[in-house]
Formats: sequence, C-alpha cells, structure tokens
Amino acid sequence: MITFVLGGNKSGKSDYAMKLLEACPGPRLFLATGKAKDLSFRSQIADHRERRDPALPVREVGWDLPRVLLEAKEEYAAVLVDSLDFWLYLCSQEAPNAELVPALLEALGRCGKANIILVSCEIGFSPLPGSSEARRFLKQLGRLNQAVAALSHEAYLVVAGLPLALKKAEHGRIQAD
Repeated sequence: MITFVLGGNKSGKSDYAMKLLEACPGPRLFLATGKAKDLSFRSQIADHRERRDPALPVREVGWDLPRVLLEAKEEYAAVLVDSLDFWLYLCSQEAPNAELVPALLEALGRCGKANIILVSCEIGFSPLPGSSEARRFLKQLGRLNQAVAALSHEAYLVVAGLPLALKKAEHGRIQAD
C-alpha cells in the first residue's frame, strides 16, 4: 500500500506521515533523504530526530533511494520516505544524468504488500520562481508528485497540521487521526 503525504514547508506533513507509520503493524523503517548542508537545515533535522521514537531504525539515503526501497521492503512491513522533494534535488546535484525518477516509480510498483509512506512538498501554490533552474526543479517536482499520486492508494494534503484526504484506499486501513 502506498500512501502519499503532500504539504507546504512547515505544514505538518512529516508529523502526519510519522503518525501513519506508527499506526502500521510490524517492523518499520524511516528513510531520510535530507542532508544537512547549512546550520538551519541541521537544526530542522535535529528537531525531527528529537520527535521520533529512538527505537525506530533510520537510514540516510541519497540518489540510491529506489534500490534501498526495494531492499527495505524485504525486511520491513512499513517504510517512511521523508522527503521526495529533497531526494529529487539531491539527484539533480549528484546524478544529474541518471534516470532516477523512472527507477523510483518502478521500485514503488514492486513494493508488494509493504506499507510505503512518501512525503513531498507541494510547491505548486508558490509564485513562479525567477530563475530557470528553479523553474526546472518546480516542473520536475510537479511531475514527480503527479506520478507518485497516480501510483498511490491514498494521498493527503496537510495544511496547518490538518490532513485533507485527496485519495482514499478502497479497502481502508488503520488511519492516524
């Protein structure tokens, strides 16, 4: 089952995704894509770590997310990936010519019975950026978010800490309220 959690910066999307992960039975894993490259982001990562259960296994991943996700689904019943927007940015920096988005979509299609929870920023509400590089990233993230939403069984938009259901699974499952 794939669940997609979207929201703006500081919308509460990561906290909501963590509640969904905690509601999943069986062994769980957190895949972190963020790399602290400045003091502000280091602080944000530290804040997220403090709020997580210290017993929850965490792996930091980079552009190799598709491979790691396929490996993780063999060992864990539920996997949370936070976040696709940073992963996409990292891919553009570290492996700009690789076909990583199709590889991720293929990996998601092969996750079987594992509960996969994916977090991403919804940046489509923001003004059009001035630089061509920023516009290119905005378009790439918009396309990635659309493709992941299409594959997902459930999708939520988190605004001001409140999850809005965009897409619900037919057979339902445990939900974080």
